[in-house]
Amino acid sequence: MRNTQIYLFLTLFIAQTVFAQAVELIEFKEVEGENLTLHVAYPAGHSPSDQRPAVVFFFGGGWKQGKPGQFYPYIRALAKQGIVGISAQYRTKSSHGVAPDVCVKDGKSAIRYVRMHAGELGIDPNKVLAGGGSAGGHVAACTAIEDAPEEAHEIHSISSKPAALILLNPVLSTGPNGYAHSYVKSAVPEWKTVSPLHRVDELPPTLVEIGDQDNVSPLPMALEFQSAMEQAGQRCDLVLFEGAKHGFFNRPEYQQQTFEHMNDFLRSLGYLD
Repeated sequence: MRNTQIYLFLTLFIAQTVFAQAVELIEFKEVEGENLTLHVAYPAGHSPSDQRPAVVFFFGGGWKQGKPGQFYPYIRALAKQGIVGISAQYRTKSSHGVAPDVCVKDGKSAIRYVRMHAGELGIDPNKVLAGGGSAGGHVAACTAIEDAPEEAHEIHSISSKPAALILLNPVLSTGPNGYAHSYVKSAVPEWKTVSPLHRVDELPPTLVEIGDQDNVSPLPMALEFQSAMEQAGQRCDLVLFEGAKHGFFNRPEYQQQTFEHMNDFLRSLGYLD
């Protein structure tokens, strides 16, 4: 029976992604003569006059590598349900020779662009969410932190803070007991400005999905983060996948379950019927 259920879940997820609209590329930021792009999946029949929620995802890769295509299955599946799905490009060490502070700057730029251009994109500017996996989850969370690094030339009166966060085996702390502390601190001496655990009071409602066998974003850190969020009066839903390792959300056998928990979270916020 369990194998049959898994097969049905995978069949549904594949059907949602394969038959969705094509992904559209939108330039949102120019850096050194090159344009960074948003990869957007629109719901069927979408119009600029719509006021739909949107989720902007950031790929994983330790701030050193990765591509927006990682989240294509999720943005296409969201589009099938009436939500604008976006996977954002941001600079990494391998692509542009940058450190985590620049990754965060690009993340903030992406959220700010979507909010600024919500009227053209058919998006409700008050319902722009951020999500991501691993280091991309860290970038997503940092878009909510006011004093995290950002570009000096942008319109700061338009907030980069998302309405909610969807984080998949994310980097939640860059502190001494967190992930890559020395690497992050070399780029951001004020490392607490890019450590979500140390800025829980600024974070919006958050979903964290994590595997109990994750040795990169370990379960104890997720539990500490959830506790800190709750003590600060913030909502943090923690979903645990038994036997799952880091990057589980990329694996077909976990994707439908991962997506269903996203749906439950979005539904609880009133963004999904």
